[in-house]
Amino acid sequence: AVSSERKSAGELKQSKGSGDQKQGLVDLKPPRGTRDFFPEDMRLRSWLFDKFRQISLAYGFEEVDFPVLESEALYTRKAGEEITTQLYNFEDKGGRKVSLRPELTPSLSRLVLQKGKALQLPAKWFAIGQCWRYERTTRGRRREHYQWNMDIVGVSSMEAEAEVISAIIDLFKLVGLSSQDVYIKISNRKLLQSLISTFGVSSEVFPQVCVCVDKLGKIPREAICKELVDLGLSAEVSDRIVGLVAEGTFEDYKRALVEGGSDESNLEVLKEIEGLLDILAARGYEDWIQFDGSIVRGLAYYSGTVFEAFDRDGELRAICGGGRDDHFLST
Repeated sequence: AVSSERKSAGELKQSKGSGDQKQGLVDLKPPRGTRDFFPEDMRLRSWLFDKFRQISLAYGFEEVDFPVLESEALYTRKAGEEITTQLYNFEDKGGRKVSLRPELTPSLSRLVLQKGKALQLPAKWFAIGQCWRYERTTRGRRREHYQWNMDIVGVSSMEAEAEVISAIIDLFKLVGLSSQDVYIKISNRKLLQSLISTFGVSSEVFPQVCVCVDKLGKIPREAICKELVDLGLSAEVSDRIVGLVAEGTFEDYKRALVEGGSDESNLEVLKEIEGLLDILAARGYEDWIQFDGSIVRGLAYYSGTVFEAFDRDGELRAICGGGRDDHFLST
């Protein structure tokens, strides 16, 4: 048996059996990018998690859970290249490639596929779980974090997005925030797809274009233009896309699509965005929402509406985000 006696704040004295063992210093800090929760921290975390559950249940969501350890293929199959570089992945003793989960949605989708046709739709599930991403730690961005996930399966209309966004806004209200403190930026991935199609860019590079554009505000615009040129876009088209995404209004997008000769299918996305904004305004949330074409989200599986919440002062990273994943359950 191994026994430990604490000598000081940073040193442990260890002994094994009756023999002596060389003393050594043990780092009492958690691994880089992780954190401890002392009782005062747990009180705050439990309070917040209780609010997550309160809102989820009020909106008719049911709670689910799944393993922290999943098959690596669950994340590399559709999430996109960026997240594969952030996985805590390894090969277990049985030769299986596994990973600590970087997010919750793929695991939830796996549960939905398990149920198959036996699952009664629409299904509204939520989960609160620990996630891991091996990336450079920055302010507000750790390698280990907790995620509140709300998913609706089996609803094709904008009511699904409106439901989730409404729940987030009600959560903000519940914890004492107002529309003067925070707001939600809304866009649609198909808007950028229509835009690059209008500019004659191949749809094959669309996922990579989204990853580049998602870096707006994080790296200089010139660097993003260079990445787009490296993907095969002309310098002129790259500059137009970045300029429009960074500063364009809804009317600017509409003008660009119409003047570019977009067909009716490309213009349909404008109606989707307007429809969602109208639903949320009718629910009384107009002061909480804003169209912003720069919101694209980095994960490749988003297929339509995307949104992110921010503080009004612009001091923090995105507070939360999400979107529509129409093709995520395809195998």
